[in-house]
Amino acid sequence: MNPISRYRALHKAGVLGLNGRNSNYIMARNQRRLYPFVDDKIKCKQLLQQHAIAVPALLDSIRGQYEAGHLAERLKKLEQFVIKPASGSGGDGIIVVVAKRNNRWISAGGSAYSLDDIQFHVSGILNGMYSLGGQPDAAMIETLIRPAEILKPIAPFGVPDIRVIVYRGFPVMAMMRVPTRISGGCANLHQGAIGVGINMGTGITQAAVMQSQVVDLHPDTGATVNNFQIPDWQLLLKLAARCQQAIPLGYLGVDIVLDEQFGPQVLELNARPGLAIQIANQCGLKKRLDLIDALDQPEQLDLDQRLHLLEQISF
Repeated sequence: MNPISRYRALHKAGVLGLNGRNSNYIMARNQRRLYPFVDDKIKCKQLLQQHAIAVPALLDSIRGQYEAGHLAERLKKLEQFVIKPASGSGGDGIIVVVAKRNNRWISAGGSAYSLDDIQFHVSGILNGMYSLGGQPDAAMIETLIRPAEILKPIAPFGVPDIRVIVYRGFPVMAMMRVPTRISGGCANLHQGAIGVGINMGTGITQAAVMQSQVVDLHPDTGATVNNFQIPDWQLLLKLAARCQQAIPLGYLGVDIVLDEQFGPQVLELNARPGLAIQIANQCGLKKRLDLIDALDQPEQLDLDQRLHLLEQISF
């Protein structure tokens, strides 16, 4: 298929491209003044908590090199935690610590970190190694999520999350991001996690992609990743929509984790959610966005009205 024919086929299928996403949705629907509230994960967490939206607990934050040099006291009682850059993107710079053995912290991917290793990593975070635009950053230490046992058949290790695209207050597309050994136990597609598409009406997984290739099975276990029922699906949709009420971005990615003890929690928000979710769902996003744009003032509807109307729209 030549490039022109391929473009026409993608356009007909309603596939949203990067330029179209940026110009027609991110720039048109996301006010710049709101970006700091999602680009800084610490600010985002605090704002979501003010709106009674559950988030993983923040154990500590490091904002200067002096604090980074005195991590021993902060970490000595912690055996399980997550270190991440407050303004990072794409999952870069995140260390998920699951155990402590012989004065070394063990990551979800099996790597061992000494105190010097962690201090060096945090120093890199502060210097902007993982931040947007390479700007000076802060490091945050979060509680470790313990994934709900019900997710084990589809996500046997690591911490899976559910990405929901919320457009003008309506959840329009979702996928579960499932960690693999290649991804180091992290749920990021560009690191090798699996993106599993989800039927918006039922919450049942229906397709999957790994490193741009369609897959049916988890590469590490051979278990199927399709036809899995996401628990409490309507509750998750409502939680995603509430995030748009807390931070009124018109085009928003909401990442949700299911904790065994605390239930659904919002891990983070993204003002520039990627487009691989279309591949995972084997479905274009633009047609769904067009359906929402065809509604009369959709933002004026309350949350229950939006979800009720969503049930009437065929996604």
